[in-house]
Amino acid sequence: MSRTAVDIHLRGHVAELRLSRPDILNAFDETLVNELPGALIDLARNTDVRAAVFTSTGKYFSAGGDMQTILDGHADLNALIRNVDDGRRLFRSFADFPKPLVAAVHGHSFGVSTSLVFTADAVVTTPTTKLSDPHVHMGLVAGDGGCVAWPPSAGLLRAKRRLLWGEPLTGQEAFDLGLVTDLVDTADDVASTAFELAERVAALPPIATQLTKRTLNKALAASTEQVLDTGFYLEALSNRSTDAVEAVQAFMEKREGRWTGR
Repeated sequence: MSRTAVDIHLRGHVAELRLSRPDILNAFDETLVNELPGALIDLARNTDVRAAVFTSTGKYFSAGGDMQTILDGHADLNALIRNVDDGRRLFRSFADFPKPLVAAVHGHSFGVSTSLVFTADAVVTTPTTKLSDPHVHMGLVAGDGGCVAWPPSAGLLRAKRRLLWGEPLTGQEAFDLGLVTDLVDTADDVASTAFELAERVAALPPIATQLTKRTLNKALAASTEQVLDTGFYLEALSNRSTDAVEAVQAFMEKREGRWTGR
């Protein structure tokens, strides 16, 4: 299948899953949201692949959700429903990926990107990289995976502290909370460390590692079933508010938002 937003490169038994549109900061628009699940299915079915590394290109890892998607969902209920269904499929494709996945976060990550990173089995970044979920700043519920992916590692109270305030974590803070597993000195070191981790786990008996991951992920699967759909539907509800449109306009105009709670 031809893809424009995602590249796959094979290095022995390790696959690289790479976001490949640095010109738009690898924003999660409709194209990326729909290409990633198919890419993960291909990697899951390829028995030569025993581990994968999730990478990106450019200055940022990803700017997160696409602003136009918010406006489209506000204006068109059918577009909003489609966005919800696409997003639910995307998060589940990561949460249920059966092979070891290492996230190599070389630059700042926002919103849905961070939620997907936190479903990985190892996360490599630098102490100063920022990881955040600023949904509430955009007038939206943090419903596209943040309420599922953050609490298992950070704990519910600390996840609330970050998601309700929408404040960024540094890589060091994320490491201290258990959301990041490996810190390296510079962005240039991130990929090499991530691939080293992937190669080490790929050298182990693949059935044992993959079934161990399935066992460990039962807790995440339970949380996904209990929380994810509610989060997405409540995010869709918040997307219909005037505050969501105001948030986009304020962001574009580089000013403080004027919230009405409507």
